[in-house]
Amino acid sequence: QVQLVESGGGSVQAGGSLRLSCAASGYTYSSYCMAWFRQAPGEQREGVAGIDTDDTPMYADSVKGRFTISKDNAQKTLYLQMNSLKPEDTAMYYCATSTLRYCGTWWRPIKYNYWGQGTQVTVSS
Repeated sequence: QVQLVESGGGSVQAGGSLRLSCAASGYTYSSYCMAWFRQAPGEQREGVAGIDTDDTPMYADSVKGRFTISKDNAQKTLYLQMNSLKPEDTAMYYCATSTLRYCGTWWRPIKYNYWGQGTQVTVSS
């Protein structure tokens, strides 16, 4: 079955960096839209970045210029490089995969069929 396992979260000070990874298994990894979401306590799940099967990246305005989404098809791993972190980036981060090849409205959680368990990112000021 499809499995997504995130890692790389942690606690950093504002201005610092983290790199999240999402190891995928159980499906044809390179064929579908994938994305990173985050959810802070009491908030709705928010799309952070998406990536199409042709590696076209898409970003939320709040992270443009600071975060980079990428994937390694050989390793079946999705990444999120997060630089210049801010306290408002604090949240649980989830990776997700769709059964669609192209992301379209990538920020809508309903488009994604499979989710990882999440990894916590905490940014202190």
